[in-house]
Amino acid sequence: MPYDPAYEITTKALHPDPLAYQPGLARAVMLPDEIPPGVQLVTLPGGQRALAYVQPPAHTLPPEPAVAQPVPAWAKTTALLAPTVGFGIAAGGIGLSYAAPGLIAMSHALWAAGALVAAAVIGVPALISGARRRVAAPTQITQNITANGLFGRANGTINYH
Repeated sequence: MPYDPAYEITTKALHPDPLAYQPGLARAVMLPDEIPPGVQLVTLPGGQRALAYVQPPAHTLPPEPAVAQPVPAWAKTTALLAPTVGFGIAAGGIGLSYAAPGLIAMSHALWAAGALVAAAVIGVPALISGARRRVAAPTQITQNITANGLFGRANGTINYH
């Protein structure tokens, strides 16, 4: 097996007997059931045992070409609805652009109506209270009329209080 520089071989010592305890080992010990998938214990040309990633053999056949599958019904429906939704949104935008002057005028009219209501709420009580002040203190007029005889001339005075 030729050495491939794209894959670096790293060594990690395995304990010869995983169940035996040996104090003073300087290297890490890995049990056989701890070896991750895709990694195997290999013997290097120098006789040293090491862990290495397993590469698939070079003579594997290329994968078969994918077979064309029919388009699902939901994809067809979505593809047909997409232009319809787009045209609907476009038509709504055009409608709003035509309606914009009327909407602006309507908003101005609503602001004017709101101002009229606010003026009425403030102004009507002010007018009513002003009118009550004038009616509460009317001017008093006193007349004194005197006449002598049946066909005599009448004299009178008018007093404003």
